[in-house]
Parts: sequence; structure tokens; C-alpha cells
Amino acid sequence: MARTVLISGASIAGCAAAWWLGRNGFDVTVIEKASEFRDGGQNVDVRGEGRKVLRLMGLEDAALAHGTGEKGIAWVDENDDVVAKIITEKLGTDGPTAEMEILRGDLSRLLYEPARARAAFRFGETIRSVAPTAHGVSVRFKSGAEEEYDILLVAEGVGSSTRELVFSGQNSPRWMDMTMAYFTIPRVTGDDQLWRWFNAPGCRSVSIRPDMHGTMRANLSLHRRHGDKADWDPSQQKAWLRDEFRDAGWRTPRVLDAMETTQDFYLDVLRQVRMPRWSQGRVVLLGDAAWCVTPLGGVGATLAISGAYVLAGELVTNSDVEGAFQKYEAVMRPFVRKAQGIPKIVPRLVHPRTRTGIAVLHGILRVMAAPSLQKVSGGLFAGNAEAIDLPQYSALTR
Repeated sequence: MARTVLISGASIAGCAAAWWLGRNGFDVTVIEKASEFRDGGQNVDVRGEGRKVLRLMGLEDAALAHGTGEKGIAWVDENDDVVAKIITEKLGTDGPTAEMEILRGDLSRLLYEPARARAAFRFGETIRSVAPTAHGVSVRFKSGAEEEYDILLVAEGVGSSTRELVFSGQNSPRWMDMTMAYFTIPRVTGDDQLWRWFNAPGCRSVSIRPDMHGTMRANLSLHRRHGDKADWDPSQQKAWLRDEFRDAGWRTPRVLDAMETTQDFYLDVLRQVRMPRWSQGRVVLLGDAAWCVTPLGGVGATLAISGAYVLAGELVTNSDVEGAFQKYEAVMRPFVRKAQGIPKIVPRLVHPRTRTGIAVLHGILRVMAAPSLQKVSGGLFAGNAEAIDLPQYSALTR
């Protein structure tokens, strides 16, 4: 059985895979291009089978304890009057806000801390080239070192450079016609524990969400066809956003002012990763590098955690590495396909172009948020996490 594993990417998927493989006797090395572990980031949620995997890892209670404290979602008008709201605890199940609502960095750290007892982590390192060998892969690093591993696991995210090295030209991204910027802003008097969402004419939205660190997480979204904005310098991106949102109203001036000094600004032009296969020889893709569904899917963290569990389970129970990769893909592909099946009209419908369109949206939201319909409508926002039904790997969890 292959035993030496290189994982590229130390976020949710990479750290979860390191935890499982290290626990089960693999010699695991994790590299990360950032110079140190990356905290911060926006809200993610873990639902359904993802929570079951965290429970198997003994991390479910810790993840709940590190939650953002978000109680639900409120759609507001420019006067901050609530148009409609859904409160999670009243649903008796997950809705737009899940019971396990946590920041990306907080969840990653919960996985990283126990994983580093079982795996070696090297920060400030990236892969420059990959070549197959008789029994694995040879990897040349940015540092100039060259090492051989039995398995290379790529968990670098949607823009994975290693994926492009190994699977050149195979990604056929599905662009979602959405550009989103995320960053942290100071908390002020009047901020509460609701996710507040404001729509402005011109297919724009602004939202503010609570966290557990005494700050708020802001998001600026535009429904536009994709362009080159993700490749711009952050100063250019911020200037563009200031111009696009200068007349949006509501709390937007506060958000734009805070954007200038935030330490964690990130802009993304949303696209799904569509790969015909997730492995080639002894190289395998995991998480967003394999199947990014975008935040619109609502199950990215759940899929990352579940995928790490399934991949580790197949590697532990199968001596044939490439056969294990194929079984992992056979298990996960149907869930990913369903999660990626977001109609492209959805972001358009929730980002109306005109004030009349916003009024119509608000009317629909009022109906959906009515007490008699909240449980049904809440499920519409919860993604497809409940569709995942993972195998049980007794050899993995014994």
C-alpha cells in the first residue's frame, strides 16, 4: 500500500485529508503557499453528512462552539427596515443560516491543529513541476527541492495551479455571472446576530454577517458576466467596487470605508470547476480544486469534509491506489453533480436590475418567510447537503 502522501493546500479539504490519512498510518506532508496558517475568511456552513464526519473526528462540538452566532437572515430595505426574515431555531432544521455556521479560517484551524500532530506542514511552499515515476510522482518545489511521493493530493482551491500542471486544459469552468468581494469590517452599535441582506438597483447586493471575533463580515455582490477582475491588483479591485457601489444606499458607505483598511480583502469571479476526471496516475484532486460549486451551492465545506473522508476511506481499504481514486470519484461525483446544478437564473432572480424588480423580490420573500411556509422555504436555501449519503469505512474509523 502507498504510504507517502503530499497534500498541496492547507485549508478545509487538505487538513481534513491530512487528519484521516495521518491517523491511518500514512506518512503525510502538507504544503501551503501562504507563509503561515491562514485564519479569517467568510462564513461557511457544515450540514448533513459533513457534520457526521466531524462527529467521527471528535470535532463536531468544537465546531459548534466556534460558530459565528448568526441567528438567521433578514432582507432589508435602504432604511434598514426588515422586509422578511427567517430565524434558524424556528425552523427546527437548517435554513439560509445553518446550525453549524462557522468562519472558513476557524473551521480550517479546528482541522489543522489535530492534523499537524499526524502530518508535517511546510508553509511558503508551492509546486513547480510534477512528473510520474514508476511508483508515484516526482515533485519539484519553488524552493528548488525535488522529492518523490507515492501520492500527490491537490487541494489548492478553485484556481489551483497544480491542477493546471497535471490536468492542463481539462477544466471547463461554468461561469456563474457573479462577482463577489469579501472582507472584515468593524462591529458598531446596532449590529446584531442576523445576516442582513440589502439589494440595490443594478443587480447589486450588500450583506453584513456577524462573527465570534467582535467584527462583522461584509460582502459586495454584482450579477455581471465574468471578466478579468479577479486578476486585478487589490487596489484596482477596490477602486472598481467603490465606483460600482457609490450610490447603493443603506450601510454601503460604511462598508466601502472599511474596505480601504481591511486586512483580508478577497474578490472572486464565481465559476464552477468542471473536470472530466479527478485523478491521473498517482495524482488526485480534492475539494474546490476538483469540483468547486461556488458559494451559491451552499455545500462547499460539506463536500470538502465529506470528500476527504471518502478519499481516505478508499485509500485505507484498497491496496490499488488508482482503483481507490476511481471508487472515491464514483461515490462523490453524483453529490457534486447535484450540488453544481444551480440554475444560472437563480443569482439573476436574487439580484434584480430595477427598483420594481426589487419590490417584486421583496414581495416573494415576504410570502416565503411567512410562518406557515418558513420550513419549506428555508429548505430551498439549504443546498443539497441532505442528498449526500456516505459509505461507512470501518477500517478508517476503528
